[in-house]
Amino acid sequence: MKRGLARAPHRAFLRATGLSDADIEKPFVAVMGPRSDITPCNLPIGALMDSVKTGIAAAGGVGRESGVAMVADSLSMGHQGMKFSLIARELIADSVEAVVRGHSFDGLVGIAGCDKSLPGLLMGMVRCNVPSVFLYGGSALPGHFRGADVTILDVYEGVGSVMRNALGPDDLAQLERCAIPTVGSCPGQFTANTMAMVAETLGFALPGGATMPAVHAARVALARESGHTVMRILSSGSPLPRDLVCRESLENACAVVAATGGSTNAVLHIPAIAHEAGIRFDADDVARVMARVPLLADMKPGGQYLAKDLHAVGGVAVVLRELLDGGHLHGDTLHVSGQTLREYLAQARRPEGRVVHACGAPLASTGGLAVLKGNLCPEGAWLKVAGLKTLTFSGPAHVFDSEESCSRAIRAREIQRGSVVVIRNEGPRGGPGMREMLGVTALIYGQGLGEEVALITDGRFSGATRGMCIGHASPEAAVGGVLALVRDQDVIDIDVRAGTIQVRLSDVELDDRRKLWRAPQSPLGGLLEKYAKAVQSASRGAVTHSGAVAWPQDLVDDT
Repeated sequence: MKRGLARAPHRAFLRATGLSDADIEKPFVAVMGPRSDITPCNLPIGALMDSVKTGIAAAGGVGRESGVAMVADSLSMGHQGMKFSLIARELIADSVEAVVRGHSFDGLVGIAGCDKSLPGLLMGMVRCNVPSVFLYGGSALPGHFRGADVTILDVYEGVGSVMRNALGPDDLAQLERCAIPTVGSCPGQFTANTMAMVAETLGFALPGGATMPAVHAARVALARESGHTVMRILSSGSPLPRDLVCRESLENACAVVAATGGSTNAVLHIPAIAHEAGIRFDADDVARVMARVPLLADMKPGGQYLAKDLHAVGGVAVVLRELLDGGHLHGDTLHVSGQTLREYLAQARRPEGRVVHACGAPLASTGGLAVLKGNLCPEGAWLKVAGLKTLTFSGPAHVFDSEESCSRAIRAREIQRGSVVVIRNEGPRGGPGMREMLGVTALIYGQGLGEEVALITDGRFSGATRGMCIGHASPEAAVGGVLALVRDQDVIDIDVRAGTIQVRLSDVELDDRRKLWRAPQSPLGGLLEKYAKAVQSASRGAVTHSGAVAWPQDLVDDT
């Protein structure tokens, strides 16, 4: 980009940004993230980008800043805007590729806050495969209401509580004013914190960053150290992102999600990261790990504690070391610190038995997520089982063709105890965009129905969702999955222990209904149309391209 006779115009542009001759000779590192004041999740990102650039400069490089597209789940939830949430993951990965490749950057530091920015940046790093370091913006501290810690989940469920007169409107007004007292991402083991732990486990992030609250001063030092680290990798040539992402490290990532009761969204994001490295790692691979890893961390929404509590007892490294000692991790995977995972964990603390339990005394013998298969979703569907009390459920279907129609029925108190709510045409292609349905699930919980109804959808759930809520049903309804054929009053049987989900219909009846089925037609344009044409099944991570490719190297004219 900047060497040789033919690059004189390029150097002229660089000088116009304030760079000197000496600066132009140094390595250029892209510093990318959703610098934004739209949500508290991303408010810290700008200051962290500045600190990263300081670290890069101190180590002999030049940091060049670029933003990425950002759709906040917090503000798009419960309306049509949520169709753009998962799509934003692809936009971010594509942004990283375009900026890094388009400007021939030597390295990359990616900083993320809100949910989809974490996997999006990781996917972009693996796709580009230049020296890269990931940094999480950190989670918010919880609020305090009536003597207890509260999070945004309490506000969502509070809406349903007001509807059934279990909470007064004035109480809800107080709750919404105190639930998020600082900047940062949601503090429970929701999607952002789950994926931050995945990033640290895969080896992309420096130790401690996954659980350190956003407001801790030490995060500034961590940002500078991330800048130093990317320069060290540039100097040594390793490890590159595709050195970090291998089948063993992907299994480790699944293990930390299982052991902490993490978000079901990780089931989409881990296969998508693998896809960027050219590794086929699908829902079945995730499920095999989930079935063998115990639940160790007592984290909300299924448990009692938050990211700050895990940080206080030693962070995600405590969970990882216990998993390693218990034989549930591969210790020889690589880390940007220059160590193997086993070496990185050598000084980690032991579980203290409250926030994190030992493998010998787990909260549950299998992980916090479970895959269900059967004639209703032969490619699988996912359920967060951490904290779930009811493991079997049978009931008549109450079918809705959109999230909005279901939400109206819940608000009108039309959902009966014992029923199985079905929300279809909300999958990756059918939505399009595979909307997240925390608004619906929180209303159900807030109305006191909790585990007294089940919910099945080809859409997604928030990491904050709890209860008998089954998502990612694949194949989705829009492509003719069995979910499209279900009618009101069909009986659906769910058995979490057996890993099954069945609708009581014969193959003959299903074939007869399929002959009558017609794919839903909805007018599309712009980004939604492009996404619907490209996106693959949720069981493959809802990816939108064919996988890893080698990038051609330019011949450099140094004359």
